[in-house]
Amino acid sequence: MTSPDAAAPDGVRTWRPGRPVPVGSLLRQQRRGAGDPTHRLATGGRHWRASRTPEGPVALAVSEQDAAGAVTAHAWGPGAAWALDQLPALLGELDDWTGFEPRHPVLVEAWRRHPHLRLGRTGLVMEALVPAIIEQKVTGQEAFAGFRALVRRHGEPAPGPGAAHGLMVPPDAATLRTVPSWEWLRLHIDPARSRAVVTAARHAEALERAAGLPGAEAEARLRALPGIGVWTAAEVRQRALGDPDAVSYGDYHVAKDVGWALEGRLFDDAELARYLRPWSGHRGRVPFLILAAGLHRPRRGPRMSPRGHLRTRDQFA
Repeated sequence: MTSPDAAAPDGVRTWRPGRPVPVGSLLRQQRRGAGDPTHRLATGGRHWRASRTPEGPVALAVSEQDAAGAVTAHAWGPGAAWALDQLPALLGELDDWTGFEPRHPVLVEAWRRHPHLRLGRTGLVMEALVPAIIEQKVTGQEAFAGFRALVRRHGEPAPGPGAAHGLMVPPDAATLRTVPSWEWLRLHIDPARSRAVVTAARHAEALERAAGLPGAEAEARLRALPGIGVWTAAEVRQRALGDPDAVSYGDYHVAKDVGWALEGRLFDDAELARYLRPWSGHRGRVPFLILAAGLHRPRRGPRMSPRGHLRTRDQFA
C-alpha cells in the first residue's frame, strides 16, 4: 500500500544554512502543548506543521538537518510557496544575537550549552494571537485543551498527507467571527477570552500587517484592541515576529523563575523589568535561555486545577 506521504508535494525546498539548525527544538517554539493538532514533531523522521498562510492552508514537513548540513522541506496546499519562502525565518535565520552579552554565569553556561538555539518567526499574527488569548489567566492544561478543541471543531484537515498525520489547520478569521457564544462555552473558553478572539478576528487584516512592524509598534497595534494586554502582545511578538526584546510580563512563572535562576529569589514583574534593563533590545533572551536550560524554581505546591464552572449551552436551557 502506498504511503500517504508519497503524494506529490506542491513545493520542495532544500536550504543550506551554513550552521547547525535544531529543527525540532525550533518548531517546538510554535507548538501549543503536546496535543496541538497543528503540529506533529518527530513523525517518521520529519516534523509536521499546519498553518493558514496569506495564500491559503499549508501542510509543511521539515526534515532534520542531514550530514551535509541541508534542511529539506516539503509543502502541500495553496500556501506551499509562501511557507517554503518563510522556512529560514521559521528556523531562526533572521534572529541576530549581535550585541547580546550574557553577563551572568548562569546565562553564559546556558548559551554555551545551547549555542544553536534561535528565535523563529512565523510572520503570522493571528496564528500566534488566538491561542495566546485562549491562554490568558488559565492553567496550561485548560488553555491547551481549549485551543485544541477550537481547532478540531472549527478548523479543517491539513492539505495533502498532513491530514493522514492528524494535522488540522486553525480556523480563519471569518469562521472565528461566526462561532456563537454558547459554542465558546462548550470549548471551555469564557466570555472575556472569546470576545477578545472575536474582536481580533474582526480586525485580522490590520493585525496581520503588524508582522512587518518593529516590536513596539506591533505591540501598540495589538494592545489597541480590548482584551489584549502586555502578556498577550509579548507572546505574539515572540512567535510571529521573533522579537528578542519581548518579555511575557504577567506570566505566572517567568518572573519567579528568572529571579530564582539568577539571584536565588523570586522576582515579581516590577523587579524583573528593573533587572532586565541592561539587556535592552535583547531582554527576552534572558528568560529564553533560562527556559532552554530547564531552570525553574522548585514546584512544591499542588498544581492549579482547571476551572469547572463554565456553563455550557445546556445549562442555559
